[in-house]
Amino acid sequence: MEKKLLKGAEYLLTEVSKDDVFTPEDFSDEQKQIAETTEEFVTNEVMPDIEAIDQQDFDKVVAHMKKSGELGLLMIDAPEEYGGLELDKATSMLVAEKIAPSGSFSVAYAAHTGIGTLPLVYYGTKEQKDKYLEKIITGEWIAAYCLTEPGSGSDALGAKATATLSEDGKYYILNGTKQFITNAGFADLFTVFAKIDKEHFTAFLVERTFEGLELGPEEKKMGIKGSSTRQVILNNCKVPVENVLGEVGKGHKIAFNVLNVGRFKLGAAVNGAAKYALSEGIKYANERKQFNLPISKFGAIKEKIADMTAYVYASESLIYRLAGLLDDKLATIDKNIDNYYEEYQKGIEEYAIECSISKVFCSDVLAKVVDEVVQIFGGYGFIQEYPAERFYRDERINRIFEGTNEVNRLLIPGMMLRRAMKGELPFQKEAMKAIEALMTPSFDEIDTDAPFAVEKELLKNLKTLYLVVSGAAAQKFMDKIVKEQETLLALADIAIQIFAIESAVLRAEKNLGKVTEKKAALMADAVKVFTFDAVEIIAKAARKAAFFVEEGDNLMMILSGIRRFTKYDATGLLQAKRNLAAAAIEAEKYIF
Repeated sequence: MEKKLLKGAEYLLTEVSKDDVFTPEDFSDEQKQIAETTEEFVTNEVMPDIEAIDQQDFDKVVAHMKKSGELGLLMIDAPEEYGGLELDKATSMLVAEKIAPSGSFSVAYAAHTGIGTLPLVYYGTKEQKDKYLEKIITGEWIAAYCLTEPGSGSDALGAKATATLSEDGKYYILNGTKQFITNAGFADLFTVFAKIDKEHFTAFLVERTFEGLELGPEEKKMGIKGSSTRQVILNNCKVPVENVLGEVGKGHKIAFNVLNVGRFKLGAAVNGAAKYALSEGIKYANERKQFNLPISKFGAIKEKIADMTAYVYASESLIYRLAGLLDDKLATIDKNIDNYYEEYQKGIEEYAIECSISKVFCSDVLAKVVDEVVQIFGGYGFIQEYPAERFYRDERINRIFEGTNEVNRLLIPGMMLRRAMKGELPFQKEAMKAIEALMTPSFDEIDTDAPFAVEKELLKNLKTLYLVVSGAAAQKFMDKIVKEQETLLALADIAIQIFAIESAVLRAEKNLGKVTEKKAALMADAVKVFTFDAVEIIAKAARKAAFFVEEGDNLMMILSGIRRFTKYDATGLLQAKRNLAAAAIEAEKYIF
């Protein structure tokens, strides 16, 4: 069957086939080999230094970055003509996942290979790439990205940093302060955003040695202590005019498009961190004895392990489904066209909604996992010499950077509405159909012999529910809906959980007959355990949105629809949890 390439957010409007999704079981031998190399590097070389790195031994961070360069791990997204590997997004995300257990080092790696390198790859001139790119992708130089300011975080365009052309026309003179700059302590090249003549938001390539570039002291952070975070102070910093990156006044394109990449790669990274934390939690549960038994023998601990396994399975299914969407879209672009990277970024922007979903969902899953892992460690989870304490501290930032989870949640329905208004997606037409379905009782019977028939019927109903509630909100607030943040957040939660459930279901269905019967059965268990929780989240979010939007008979009608469309028969839920827990406890790791 020919693979169908869906548009961004189109999953809410149509039934998606298992043949249309990429799954981790589809990795090529080359991708598996790169993953294995990365895992060995992290396990054998970075992890032994994890304590020293957390004590801010930045020489070790830089040394490991250079070794990453030698292994080719810094050049995955760089073009071949500049010595890069130019591999697909699935590989890029797989490497990000395998680096993630290294905590602070993974933050330095992600900042360098993502927001530090990609603006140069996408927007650099030939001369700029000739000058800088080889140094960056080999690890000779470390890169950093300077967008946030003391007074502007989520409101990036509210930046105050200025750039003024010098009298001789050879330099821009930059002034201002950039805040929370990852890698600042040892970076050699900074991508800095400033407004020319206080108006034209523009990006600049700024070398560490340029006159007028100063650094603040290291920030004293709650977590990721081994990553360098400082202010970058621009004090009449002289930047040659040839170091303007992209077009004058078009810095917002660089800032926002690169953030899309950062968001999906963060999804992959936190998935890797969650797998590692889960493994450590299970090992401890097997070692720790209470009442003469390992605590992994107790149902209370088993349920935590089962739930974490199911959530990580959903997270993993979601991010690699997104990787497949991105790779399929980018593969349609002719590499020989002059504006290749312009089209390339449009390809990524097509899935900006799914990038935000990946960031929010996977970072929320990591938060749930590390919280439970600390609980499994008990009092020792609160002690620094045990790994759970670091997991807990390091996790928190993931729900803040790359756009807070609140900002990303607002973007999800916000972008959908904009696409609907432009006529790119038929949300309005489908919402009318959904309201009709709401008022029409269904007597269709489910063919329970078909794989995941119950979950597929549920997904169909949940998509109808999203269209009903979002349609009611759009009708109520019209063009003022963008200001109704409480409602938008609820709609986002519905859309996020639908994408996650669908990713989990389609992966399990696609691999029926391809993996062992035992693994297929465990995938089905993970689907059931995750779906049960996700539906509860959707039902609560939908009820909240309904009360925000409607009243009277319309409210009663929608509440009735929520009850009908969120019905999920989770028969066998307890056994599914016990199966997952038993397999994970025996393997002492994430099992898929």
